Amino acid sequence: MEETNEMQNTPNEELQQNAPEVTLDQNTNVEPAAEQPEAAPAEPAVEEAPVNEQPVEEQPAQPEQPEHVDEEPKAETQPTEAQPKEEAEPEVDYSAMNREELVAAFNELMNEDVNKIKNRVASIRNRFNTLNHEAQQAAFEAFLADGGNKDDYQQADDAVAEAFHKVYTTYRERRQKYIEALEAQKKKNLEAKQQILEELRKLIDSDEESLKATYDSFNAIQDRWKAIGDVPRESLTDLWQNYHFLIEQFFNKVKINKELRMLDLKRNLEQKIELCEKAEELIVETSIDTAFKGLQNLRAQWKEIGPVPTEQNEEIWQRFCNAANQIDERRREYYEQRKEEFDKNLLAKQALIDKAAELTERTPESTKEWNDTTAALDELLKVWKTIGPVAREVNEEIWSKFKGMIDQHYAQKKEHFGAIRDEQNENYNKKIALCLKAEAIAKREDWKKATEELLALQAEWKEIGPTSRKVSDKVWQRFRGACDEFFAKKGEFFKDRRASESENLAKKEAIIANLKEHQFGEDREENLNIIKDFQRQWAEVGFVPASEKERLQKEFRTLINGIFEKLKISAREAEETAYRERLRNITGDARNFVNSEKQELTDRIEKLRNDLNLWENNLGFLASSKQADLLKEEFEKKMQGARQQIALLQAKLRIITETEKAEKEAKENQNNAEKEN
Repeated sequence: MEETNEMQNTPNEELQQNAPEVTLDQNTNVEPAAEQPEAAPAEPAVEEAPVNEQPVEEQPAQPEQPEHVDEEPKAETQPTEAQPKEEAEPEVDYSAMNREELVAAFNELMNEDVNKIKNRVASIRNRFNTLNHEAQQAAFEAFLADGGNKDDYQQADDAVAEAFHKVYTTYRERRQKYIEALEAQKKKNLEAKQQILEELRKLIDSDEESLKATYDSFNAIQDRWKAIGDVPRESLTDLWQNYHFLIEQFFNKVKINKELRMLDLKRNLEQKIELCEKAEELIVETSIDTAFKGLQNLRAQWKEIGPVPTEQNEEIWQRFCNAANQIDERRREYYEQRKEEFDKNLLAKQALIDKAAELTERTPESTKEWNDTTAALDELLKVWKTIGPVAREVNEEIWSKFKGMIDQHYAQKKEHFGAIRDEQNENYNKKIALCLKAEAIAKREDWKKATEELLALQAEWKEIGPTSRKVSDKVWQRFRGACDEFFAKKGEFFKDRRASESENLAKKEAIIANLKEHQFGEDREENLNIIKDFQRQWAEVGFVPASEKERLQKEFRTLINGIFEKLKISAREAEETAYRERLRNITGDARNFVNSEKQELTDRIEKLRNDLNLWENNLGFLASSKQADLLKEEFEKKMQGARQQIALLQAKLRIITETEKAEKEAKENQNNAEKEN
């Protein structure tokens, strides 16, 4: 409600007939001014953008002098401005609304009188500003969390905030128009009161002989004066002084008889009794603010009512003061109780701050500790929200302190689990690589080597740390599936192999017996082919029982070496012959096999040469001694074996080259023959 300070005091004073004045002591039967309530604790202020209102200071109310019926009343000495009656706004709690709901509530308020929604608009605006700040802060922190630079941050468009500011701008425009209209009305009121002053002058200067008619005209002027609203502040004093002067002039001219004066005193008494009844009704008003504002309005009305009969002056005044004091006392008790609640709430919130400080003092080490600390802090926050408000001057400080510890915990937690996620991602990539290797091994059938490699992968898997829970079981099932697939195939293979091992044992025993009984001729080439045929038969026979494998292999190798020695065929010559046969029997992609074989032979020759150079170099460092001689002998054996191996590998390379050359010539001859035909 627009506050003004023009409380126009319009005394309804009368002059008695020419009766002698009764002199009264100034301290006798003086009606004291309405007591002002003691300062109550400040309520949380409602901020609102300023409009072009002109603040004015309220003039202190003057005590009303009681009049004796035979005394000539004295005019008031100080102007006051009547405060416009204002309906108390309903108290609405907007603390549970979000920003969209606040905008909707604001739009709904705009359907009401702009002069009756000021406090609710301020409450909505304060709540919206708080939520808007939190939303902007959350967006900024999310931007930083995503790796953004705070200097690059730009606030995104916010449709809700724009909608709110649009409604608020409309509200301010409408309120500004209301203020401007009010000021315009004050100017009109000034002109109307100046017109009334002119009428009062004419009444004073008139020759009207009828006392009742003059008094009726005077009362009508007073009623019209009271009915006119506020005037501009700068004109208030001059206007009141002129009015007061003319009232005194009227009383000097008109001699109101005692009967009319008593009627006026009686009317004033009835009006003040009515005000007392209204004040007593406010005692049981549930809303402290409504009761206090109502009392202030009654006090303003009391000042405008003239004197009452002297014998009832103190009684009616005490009745009004008793009601006013009870209302003031209720208000004082309310704010004292509220202060006590604020103090209790402060102690409770300080205890939560201490507990939060205790929880965040030590950095958690395990995931469980992090989660337990987070749960405890969340519970503290829930408790915080159940505690009522504290004094405004400390509210921001303790909230910032409490929220700061929680924010710091979440920042540290985010950093901690971010590092864990990075490690888990790295572990996940390692395990995926092992899965790929295991899946490749699962397709192989070189059981021994593949088994060794797969077991090595399983050991490596155990050394890798954990991964995220949502992928841990999935990647483990993938790895385990590859392992299970391999071992299932291996088990199936060896299951079939064991069934034929006894049969293969008999076959290899027969091959050894046939080789022992075979009579070799003089043809060297034919003997080599026969030996190769026996070796081919031996290789084609499958697995034998493991307990017999070494015995059979040793017996077969000894028998072959004995035949080579008997037929004077060197092992190298036999190896070369077998290698030529192998090349002739290649099936499938022969070129890829030959290229791969050449590369492998070249690599093996290079490695053996490097070993030879290393051994020869080491021999030069050995001093002459018995132990050194043993080492030299050992090195010589290794070097001799390496040279023989190099010679064999080089021979195989020559065989590959000769074979490729022969195939090329055969192909050219075939092409030439086809051309001739």
